[in-house]
This record gives sequence, structure tokens and C-alpha cells, in this order.
Amino acid sequence: MLQHLLETGLRQTMNRLVRPALHPAIPVSVQRTLISQAYRSSTPPRGCRFQTDTLAGLPVIRSSFGQATRGAVLYLHGGGYIIGSAATHKGLTGHLAKASGCMVVTPDYRLAPEHPFPAALDDAEAAWQALIDEGISPGQIAIAGDSAGGGLAIALAMRLRNNNQPLPASLTVFSPWTDLTQESLYSPESEPVLQARWTAKAAKLYAGQESLRNPLLSPVFGNFQGLPPLLIQVGSQEILLNDAERLASAAREAGVQTQFEVFNSLWHVFQVHSGQLDRATAAVQTAGEHIRGHLAD
Repeated sequence: MLQHLLETGLRQTMNRLVRPALHPAIPVSVQRTLISQAYRSSTPPRGCRFQTDTLAGLPVIRSSFGQATRGAVLYLHGGGYIIGSAATHKGLTGHLAKASGCMVVTPDYRLAPEHPFPAALDDAEAAWQALIDEGISPGQIAIAGDSAGGGLAIALAMRLRNNNQPLPASLTVFSPWTDLTQESLYSPESEPVLQARWTAKAAKLYAGQESLRNPLLSPVFGNFQGLPPLLIQVGSQEILLNDAERLASAAREAGVQTQFEVFNSLWHVFQVHSGQLDRATAAVQTAGEHIRGHLAD
């Protein structure tokens, strides 16, 4: 009963505070400030440690929990490629560090419109290579991300494979944005977070002059052959449900080991409420198990 009331309250909070902030008429700079305030309600577990650092010239936050960390997670934050940061996602990455037993490294990749495609992808690849240069083997690194960061995680894996580079141990994506064309958006009865007009604007700002059907922008149009084991989690109350379903279908058709989970009556990147909402905590625990289970010995 208490959890049901909490879900209802959180949904109303997202609908009244977050969704109005994600409106195309609001300047991106203002959205960045508003969303950074909204994320303050997402809190990491007690005992989690955060270290600010630089990696490949990028500011990063390294999240860890407990004494022994086995492997690393390169975590790519969401925000439509135009907002969000390593700092906004400390709650989520803190819980993922606890669940996975890994050090979670979140870079502040460059954002549009100041830095359109492929800046975010270039930065993600540079961060990946820098972790390897630190002495961590690719089989000991997972890549994860939410929303735009989820799409970016898939795009990075595709680019690495295309260039015959070592691949991560696994991929984990929460509510991934995998089709920037918006040709197949889902229409849920309730959408507490996203507005299609906002995501359409964000897509144009990030893509610049590039076609929205480029698989490194919209991975659902890409080739999934040879990609590592994939976990996809999505809420039923979000316009990106079809993006996640089509991603799972394309990956499975290509022979990728794929675990796909739809959480009824939950919203876009509900995992940010881990530690508060039991189903969010359980989802992140599953993600941690997926990451741990595929790390090289």
C-alpha cells in the first residue's frame, strides 16, 4: 500500500515538475538548471563514494560502494543529448555501483546544441579507450546508460565493432532513446515525463546536419551482429516504449543475448528512484546482476 502511494506521488511529481520543464519553448540553458534541481530527489545509497576526476580530458565522476570493486561500468547519462550531467545522475550511478560491485565512471560528454553529433559519441569512445589505457581489460568493462545515454551506449558498441575494436562485457540500457526520427513513438495513456515536441527538438539540435536515420544516431536502424549481452528496461508509461521493444527485437534477430523487461505503470528512467521505490531498486539490482554476470574472470 505504501509503495503504491509512493508510486502515485512520484508520478504526480514528475508530471507537475519535470514534464513542464521539458518543453521546447524553454531555453536549453534554463532546462539544464531546472533538471539539475529536479534530480536532487534522486539520492545515492549511504556509504557510496564519489570521486571527481578527468578521463580523456573529460570531467568524470567515479562512483563506488564497499571495499572491493570488480571491474568498471562506463555510464552514459541521459538528457536528450542537450541536458543532464554526471552530477545529476549520482543517485542512479551510486545504486548501480552498489548493485554491480563495480566502479561506475560517468563522463560529462559534450552536449548539443553547442556540440552536435558526433561530439557525444567521440567523447564516449575516448572515455572507453582511457579506461582501457588505465589497465582495465575490455572484458572487465560494461557500458550502460539511460535515455539518450542508452542510445549512445548502443551506438558506441556499434562503432567499436565496426572499427574492429574490443567490445565491452555487456550493455545495460534504461528507457533507451534509439530512434530519433520519432516515426514510431508509443502513445501511452499516461506519460509523466517526456513530451514528443521536446524530444523532436533535442533530436534536431543533436543531429545537426546528419540524417536522423544514421545508426550512430538512431541505433535501431543499425546492425546488431556480434554485440555483447544486452539488458533493456523500460516503463509502460513512456513514449519510448516502442524504441525499447524494437531494439530488443532487432538485437534478438541478430543473435544478441537479450533480456527485455517492461515495468507496468512506471515511467521514463524510473530507476532514478532506486532506494525509494521498491520496483526501481529491484530493477537496478537486476542490472547489477547482469553486469556482474558477464564480467570476464
